[in-house]
Amino acid sequence: MTLSSPGTRAEAEPRPDRPSVTELRLAAFAAHRRAGFPLGPLSLFSGPSGSGKSSALRAYEALARLGGGAELDEVFPDPVACVPERARPDSQRRRGFRIGCTADGPEGPVRLDVAVQAEPELRIVGERLTAGGLTLLETALRDPGRRTVQAAWHTAGSSPVTRAPLPDDRLGTALLPLRVAGKTDGQRQVLAAAEQMVVALRSVYACDPLPRSMRSAVPLGAGRLLRGCGNLAEVLWRTRAECGRRHGLLVDAVRAGCAGPVRDLLAETATGGVEGTVRALLDRGDGLRTPLGRLGDGELRYLALALVLLTGPGVLEVDPAGEVPAALQTLTVLADGFDRDLDVRQRVGLVRLAARMCERGHIRLVGAVSDASWAAGVGGVTVVDLEP
Repeated sequence: MTLSSPGTRAEAEPRPDRPSVTELRLAAFAAHRRAGFPLGPLSLFSGPSGSGKSSALRAYEALARLGGGAELDEVFPDPVACVPERARPDSQRRRGFRIGCTADGPEGPVRLDVAVQAEPELRIVGERLTAGGLTLLETALRDPGRRTVQAAWHTAGSSPVTRAPLPDDRLGTALLPLRVAGKTDGQRQVLAAAEQMVVALRSVYACDPLPRSMRSAVPLGAGRLLRGCGNLAEVLWRTRAECGRRHGLLVDAVRAGCAGPVRDLLAETATGGVEGTVRALLDRGDGLRTPLGRLGDGELRYLALALVLLTGPGVLEVDPAGEVPAALQTLTVLADGFDRDLDVRQRVGLVRLAARMCERGHIRLVGAVSDASWAAGVGGVTVVDLEP
């Protein structure tokens, strides 16, 4: 693995107000062993098929869902697929995987590491939350016959730690705000670190636009863009009316990435179809409107990803931390196959748009590409080159 990066934050610079994940660690996950990947505001995992790009994004999304309180079996419906292929079971037939991350923010770098048993039963068997060299939370499986782990968190009061059982199917870090009173300095330190990690992980939008699902008329609904972007026409119906400025930026982006003239991008009630459905069109400016169904796969993926970058949690199907002001949260977009079906012009235009948006601090992007040489001249891009 080789890395290229625009640089790291100097020690003297103030800590960021918005928590964000700055490192992904895959100690033992799918094709990865003892791997650590630094992440910038705009990061691209690059490598050939089978190098582990998609599994890295899958691990990030799994941590995000666990940070949001999801149960383990929801996050890992096929946990055995996450176990390294050459991992051998122990004497009790147990196999598993280990993932983790670092979240930087007002509390400084906070590390989270999680060990998951995949066989014979899916459960979290160990978790550690650390900051500044201090272990703030540590869990371990003591009794395999019980569906709990023994947890110990930093207290620094009359007792140095507090011990209690936690469920083995949930991330302990996400449960701490409900368990820790915050009466001592140590407890408050634990709460602050846990909350920073949860906020950094929660606002994640994983997407992989599917052109075939974007070509047809769709029913009107909540107007939140789904993972495959199949309801893009419905979202355009909403966003075009809500924010003219952002819609204008989207039209500019589409104009640069789609063939032929583009004056506007709009949604209209579908005719001759099911009542209550809408379809999206390109206004060519000469009385001709081209349905999105006539566009190429690359144009549709380009359009969908541009819309993702130019909108926010209120439009995307994400679950941000509702108790934290939006100004203190960062949306992270996970885009598998970021360059799929795109020509060089579209790739460069899209990554430049991503760089401009990520520079503002309210959005980050982690994408997977087969080759990142075309992004070499774009500032602000961190390339993680996964060598076979």
